[in-house]
Amino acid sequence: MSKTIPFNIPYLSGEEEQYVQQAIQRRNLAGDGPFTKKCQILLEDFTKSPNVLLTTSCTHGLELSALLCNIQPGDEVIMSSFTFVSSANAFVLRGAKIVFVDIRPDTMNIDEQKIEAAITDKTKAILVMHYAGVACAMNEIMEIADRYHLFVIEDAAQCIDAYYHEQHLGTIGHLGAFSFHSTKNIHCGEGGALLINDKKLIERAEIIREKGTNRKSFLRGEVDKYSWVDIGSSYLMSELNAAFLYAQLLKIKEVTQKRLAIWEQYFKALDGLGFEINKTAYQHNGHLFFIKTKNKEERSRLIRSLKSKLINTAFHYVPLHSSKAGKRLGQFHGQDKFTTKESERLLRLPLYYDLEEGSVIVEFINQFYLSICK
Repeated sequence: MSKTIPFNIPYLSGEEEQYVQQAIQRRNLAGDGPFTKKCQILLEDFTKSPNVLLTTSCTHGLELSALLCNIQPGDEVIMSSFTFVSSANAFVLRGAKIVFVDIRPDTMNIDEQKIEAAITDKTKAILVMHYAGVACAMNEIMEIADRYHLFVIEDAAQCIDAYYHEQHLGTIGHLGAFSFHSTKNIHCGEGGALLINDKKLIERAEIIREKGTNRKSFLRGEVDKYSWVDIGSSYLMSELNAAFLYAQLLKIKEVTQKRLAIWEQYFKALDGLGFEINKTAYQHNGHLFFIKTKNKEERSRLIRSLKSKLINTAFHYVPLHSSKAGKRLGQFHGQDKFTTKESERLLRLPLYYDLEEGSVIVEFINQFYLSICK
């Protein structure tokens, strides 16, 4: 085989250049222009969230969430250690201590049964990350949060067009954050969105996102001039990125259907090979497909084998509690029964809109396992 199969190729709808050119011609290139408004309206209609604000990244959406939850030094935030560093950083930047709990091996998501025991009088919020667009057990998590008066923030970076009991992920907690990074199903290179599901937080979110000013109220004619009224930063996506994103958002369903078809192809072809593959009880979006090898050593061998056939794979995450910063800025509550062990077995296969070599990838995986069984 001479053709390299990359791990990811960012999707293009074919209409991005047209919309970006329109933005350039209008000379309205800063944030909150016409394309930003179109994207926000489309996302609100699609997700049914009361309010959506485009941001420069999912990371900034999570940082905005920490500000809206009024996280203070000494507060504690509970989350899984199997997540991207932005999930923790957003709250550490406000002075919070991160309390990690174990994951469920079936979904790689936070184990809802481990949360309550980790709650103290310093706990302020629960951060849930829906891995692979597969939902955490949100009914149970929201019940715990309501009982202890805690905020719930959904790191829904991988979740565009993914659902939990027909409710779009990112809209169940008080706040949710999307990623539109080029590795995601729908993207604009770098970008994100904050979903504000608690209407009491909408006005302050607009202020914080606009550098702590009431500029949005001014633009709506609600005040005769705008001024500095709160803490904040510049979290606005540029109009160029929004124009690119708009072209992609118009194709959400088409992209999801294609990715799910590839996911199903993998699932049917690899089921029964002897290792574990991800199965889901909820309506995911085909964001990624992973298998679990016997152990870390077998995973390394499989990666090398596929690499020799020019097939690129990936794995994540290295658990945050085992990192240098994680040891200093957080602690693991309870037993790490699954987080480290399962993360060391997980391997992601190539999955992107234009992937046509799924059967080739499956063939080489089959060959690898036949060779080690001899």
